[in-house]
Amino acid sequence: MKDALEKIKQEATLALDACCNMKELDDIRVKVLGKKGELTAILKQMGKLSAEERPVMGQLANEVREAIENSLSQKLTTLKADFLEHQLKSERIDVTMPGSVPTLGKPHPLTIVMDEIKEIFLGMGFNVENGPEVELDYYNFEALNMPQDHPARDTQDTFYITENILLRTQTSPVQIRVMEKSEPPIRIISPGRVYRSDAIDATHSPLFHQIEGLVVDKGITMADLKGTLEIFVKRLYGEDAVVRFRPHHFAFTEPSAEVDIMCFSCQGEGCRLCKGEGWIEILGCGMVHPKVLQNCNIDPEVYSGFAFGLGLERVVMRRFNIDDLRMFFENDLRFLDQF
Repeated sequence: MKDALEKIKQEATLALDACCNMKELDDIRVKVLGKKGELTAILKQMGKLSAEERPVMGQLANEVREAIENSLSQKLTTLKADFLEHQLKSERIDVTMPGSVPTLGKPHPLTIVMDEIKEIFLGMGFNVENGPEVELDYYNFEALNMPQDHPARDTQDTFYITENILLRTQTSPVQIRVMEKSEPPIRIISPGRVYRSDAIDATHSPLFHQIEGLVVDKGITMADLKGTLEIFVKRLYGEDAVVRFRPHHFAFTEPSAEVDIMCFSCQGEGCRLCKGEGWIEILGCGMVHPKVLQNCNIDPEVYSGFAFGLGLERVVMRRFNIDDLRMFFENDLRFLDQF
């Protein structure tokens, strides 16, 4: 038994000398000192010894255990120190090296123009109002003078959630909600996302953005609408921008008009950009229909107003000469880094 104990001590010492990581150290501890280890197996044989041999072998076994435990502790300290030194070397920072500049994000082209349009109207005394994108049929259609059987609904393929709940097809519901809760004078714009069940192509998307405006007060006329929009267009496109109003029909305004700007590429002569017409449509507008005012408990005999709405994507496409609307939503950094 004495020889076996000495052998265990020697083998453990050699194994510890060759040990180079924490896992190997733990394997040695379990192999020698564990419940099923070599030293434990020797100690289980102590009962076979005579009364005279038992205390001598017991003392020797304790000395061997103590020596191995001390060696394990010393090796653990050495491995920890080596690991710390390696970590300090590998994680060392050279403070003399120049720093790397982090890549900064940029505003999306839609956001750039949206913010510019907001600033233009804020400068004219408008407030910015927002509303829910999941809307009631009443606010999206009926309150805007488009009842269930109105033919204007046929031109808007709508995402219905239930018979009375839908994804808004325009930001006009925000105008209704503001008129219900506020008394004139009212001067707001309502930008935001809108949804229509359109097939995706270069000029259409089921998700796009609109910016609509509303003014309600005493004595508001078509001249106020025309002057406001001319100022807006000149600030957005430049003082040399030329505006044209064409009669049109919208259910919620009367009279109504489409607003065009003279093509900035051909100056009205006709080209590929304006499809040979010399003019580019940018928005629709008109005087708020008396029934819409009545639906919001505003007396049309006392107050009048005008409203307008434009699609943000088309404005941005013309601003940056982009020919495919889908590029706004593909998140391609090669495209977005240009702005």
